[in-house]
Amino acid sequence: MLGCCFSVEQRRRDAAASQGRVFMLVKLSSGMVEFLSKQVKKKLRLLKSEKLLLCRNEAIVISGQKLARQIRQEACHEVEQWVAAGHKRPHLSVVLVGENPASHSYVLNKTRAAADVGISSETILKPASVTEEELLDLIVKLNHDANVDGLLVQLPLPDHIDERKICNAVNPEKDVDGFHVVNVGRMCLDQYSMLPATPWGVWEIIKRTGIPTLGKNVVVAGRSKNVGMPIAMLLHTDGRHERPGGDATVTISHRYTPKEQLKQHTILADIVVAAAGIPNLITADMIKEGAAVIDVGINRIQDPVTAKPKLVGDVDFEGVKQKASYITPVPGGVGPMTVAMLMKNTIIAAKKMLRPQPLEAFSA
Repeated sequence: MLGCCFSVEQRRRDAAASQGRVFMLVKLSSGMVEFLSKQVKKKLRLLKSEKLLLCRNEAIVISGQKLARQIRQEACHEVEQWVAAGHKRPHLSVVLVGENPASHSYVLNKTRAAADVGISSETILKPASVTEEELLDLIVKLNHDANVDGLLVQLPLPDHIDERKICNAVNPEKDVDGFHVVNVGRMCLDQYSMLPATPWGVWEIIKRTGIPTLGKNVVVAGRSKNVGMPIAMLLHTDGRHERPGGDATVTISHRYTPKEQLKQHTILADIVVAAAGIPNLITADMIKEGAAVIDVGINRIQDPVTAKPKLVGDVDFEGVKQKASYITPVPGGVGPMTVAMLMKNTIIAAKKMLRPQPLEAFSA
């Protein structure tokens, strides 16, 4: 009888254990089904997006205006937080030499953007006849003015003035253009520095749009020290360094690169950055399907239809748009981003974020 009771009790325990195992299996199965369901949905979304990309017969036009507005909102919030913490409002001083209409237009855009984000600014006008010595004296004065956080001298300058000498005269900590040799050197060493506004704008366009750069082929058409070279540096350098880069394989072309040779490179490129200052340099036959095309060029030409002057880039926009995955327009692409990044640099200068920290005394 006892053996019978023991047998019944054992069977009950075995049944309960079996039910527990079944419950766990059901629970695990349910979790697995949920996991697999999520993975399938994710894969379907990817396939759908790829299908849409394949079905799409025109590139997505990247709005530099929209991205710049987003960055300026971030800058505005940062300025207000800085001022609310008891600091003085950031101040930008712009030196404008001569009567170049384009330079006057660019400076006006910069000071308007400064006002928009809460940065105070001033434009110091000098005639084209100003001597190099007079300009250097002015820069020294502004360097020592504690009220001035950011300082830039609008380029180009008259022929009798050495632009490199002027750029190197600006205090590197106030150099919001990022043209001082110290800032250029730090950038090339992948260290924190004041990045040139246009290359930084191109970098932000690529990053914020989600265009992959890791291991990708990039062609930068143009080797200027203020635009082409820094763009190439930002895109090819190591993403693990102090100032992370894009880890891309970058080819740089220049005025002596034959167009047929340029085409051999661009046709393989995942990203083409046109910064040569040559209208319609990049045409549809020069890029592969699905490439991302960033147009940095600003060229004033006469409209063949209206005979009025108009702005165009270095890319045949209408033709390339039919093959590219992404493309920036001119105007409304890189231009607004340049101004937005200049505001970010002014905030960096005001916060003295790049000032080297004094070395602590070495303790024996």
